[in-house]
Amino acid sequence: MLNELLHILYLILGTILVCAFGILFGLLTKGIDRKLAAHMQWRIGPPIIQPFRDVKKLFCKENIIPRNAVAWLYNAAPLICLAATVSILLYIPLGSIPPILKGYGDVILVLYLLTIPSLALVAGGFASGSPFASVGAQREMVLMMSYEFPLATTVIALGWKISTLYPHEKAFSLATFARYPVWNIMGPFGIIGTIILLIVMLLVTTGEITKVPFDIAEAETEIAEGLLVEYSGKNLGLFYLADAVKTVVMSSLIVALFFPYNLSPYLSSCLSLPGIVWNAIDFLFFLVKIEIVVFFAMTFIRVSVARFKVDQVVKFYWGYLTLAALIALIFIAIDILLR
Repeated sequence: MLNELLHILYLILGTILVCAFGILFGLLTKGIDRKLAAHMQWRIGPPIIQPFRDVKKLFCKENIIPRNAVAWLYNAAPLICLAATVSILLYIPLGSIPPILKGYGDVILVLYLLTIPSLALVAGGFASGSPFASVGAQREMVLMMSYEFPLATTVIALGWKISTLYPHEKAFSLATFARYPVWNIMGPFGIIGTIILLIVMLLVTTGEITKVPFDIAEAETEIAEGLLVEYSGKNLGLFYLADAVKTVVMSSLIVALFFPYNLSPYLSSCLSLPGIVWNAIDFLFFLVKIEIVVFFAMTFIRVSVARFKVDQVVKFYWGYLTLAALIALIFIAIDILLR
């Protein structure tokens, strides 16, 4: 009985800490992203803490509900979006710190959970009663359907390779990906396939977090912020926080799948430090990896490329990226046959 109570207390405290980490680090990451993008465009840019100021300002403003809105769904959508996004972090290891819900799910569950924030955005857009938001919601659904297939292909290809080498392991568990890094188990053809899948995953991440060039659902010059045009105050602040946390979620997922390396196994033979210190070092290294992924998946791309049109987004994901993911799958299949 005592062990069960302690486990429940651990889950509650762990969830609160992970939630705080996701929100705070997500806002910090948005600030760093905006600063880097500004410098890449020869601008000064806002201070790194500007996202914190934006959230504070939004939560101090009044919530305005449109006259034609479905009020309960309009108000529930931001909460569902943030809650679903934060819950994904509970399944992802943070450096050498195991996930809070270890053993309760795997990467397949994470893929399903990733659809909930997008569906909440769509529901909120339709519930607002705005024609601009309705167009944005339709575009969000198109975007969501476009990137799902290359995302699923990436996960299946990597899991397939692990299952052939270690049939007794849970192939789609993030703990298994951490125990057997994909770069260590691939042959020459597999390495080529994994590089292609990494590029696919980075570009899928840009679409998942709806940044340029895939921000068709919020195109300011076309549909005046689209999905969020009628949102204000706390509701808009919740969507803003969900966007920040989702940036951390997608970057953490890439790190967990492709770069689950920690510093402690390599440095512990040279340095004698307490376990908690090594956990802290691995966690800081994990944060550095997230920032590198965010730079390549978000900052660099949105500075380099202009917004796509809707048909271009569909062609890019269903055409080029899906084809690239299938070619990578073939390379990994050849690698499996040769081994």
